[in-house]
Amino acid sequence: MRLEDLRPTPGAMKKRKRVGRGPGSGCGKMSGRGNMGQKSRGEVHPWFEGGQTPLHRRLPKRGFKSLEKKIYAVVNVGVLNEKFEANEEVTPQKLLERGIIRDLKDGVKILGNGDLTKPLTVKAHAFSKTAREKIEGAGGKIEVI
Repeated sequence: MRLEDLRPTPGAMKKRKRVGRGPGSGCGKMSGRGNMGQKSRGEVHPWFEGGQTPLHRRLPKRGFKSLEKKIYAVVNVGVLNEKFEANEEVTPQKLLERGIIRDLKDGVKILGNGDLTKPLTVKAHAFSKTAREKIEGAGGKIEVI
């Protein structure tokens, strides 16, 4: 077999349809686009609704996203109870190292889901009310960074 002998599989290549080449071609005069109108002249966008006010203009705008909103990496008190020993210091860096959080984002927030039985010193950017109560109730300390 040589390079010049290579051919596509029979039936794999289809001939291009040549439009507007006279009546004998079967696709002459109107070139398969029908008689007149917008669709025969050029592209019609899929969202075009024939001059009617389009859907994206009829529907009201919704929502608002604050640029100053802080997105915290959240950690529950119950997770701290499992992953840390008594009297240990919990910092965002240690949470990252142990794989409890993946990304610091705008900071770490401690939430109050779960039980805490060990006294821990927890350093974070924010605390929920219940988390604060549970940490201090177990004899631990809270430090807001």
